[in-house]
Amino acid sequence: MSDTPGLDPVAHPAMHHHSWRTTFIGLFALLAVAGLFAWLNDFITLQGERTIYTAECEGGRWNGEACTGRVLAGARFRFRALRPHKEVLFWRAGSTEPSGRMFECDIQDGRNWRCPPGTDSTRSITLVMDHGEAVPGPAGATLPFHAVPKWEWLYLRWTGRSAR
Repeated sequence: MSDTPGLDPVAHPAMHHHSWRTTFIGLFALLAVAGLFAWLNDFITLQGERTIYTAECEGGRWNGEACTGRVLAGARFRFRALRPHKEVLFWRAGSTEPSGRMFECDIQDGRNWRCPPGTDSTRSITLVMDHGEAVPGPAGATLPFHAVPKWEWLYLRWTGRSAR
C-alpha cells in the first residue's frame, strides 16, 4: 500500500519505469570515478614504465617524512624497463636533460627490477624498483629523493602548499 492516496506502487507503471539512459549514466559515472582513482594512484601505467613523483624541501631539510622548510613539488622520474635488452631507461619528465640508461639489469617487469651501478646511475634516483616503489640507492651511487604519491604531487604543483 502506498502513502500517496490513489497510487499503488505495484500497479502504477511509472514506479517500475527504468531508463537505459539512467543505467548508462550511472555506470559511466562509476567507471569515471574508478578511472580517476586508478590514474591518481598510478595503478594504470604503460607496460614496463613507472613514474616516481618527488617532493623538495625548500629552505630546510627532510627529517624522516617531515620537511623543516617548505614542501614543493619536485621532479618526476620516469623509468622504462626493457626486459629483452636487460636495460632500464630513465629520464626527468619535462626536462631537456638527456635520458639515462642502466645495463645488465635483472628485470621481472616494469615494477620490479634491479640494476648494478653504472655510468648513468648517478643521475638516477634508484637502482632498484620493488613493487613499483623506488628504493633509495647507496649514498653517492644515486641521487637522494623523497617520493610522494601522484595525488600529493599534483596538489603541491597546483597549490604550492603541502597536503600534510
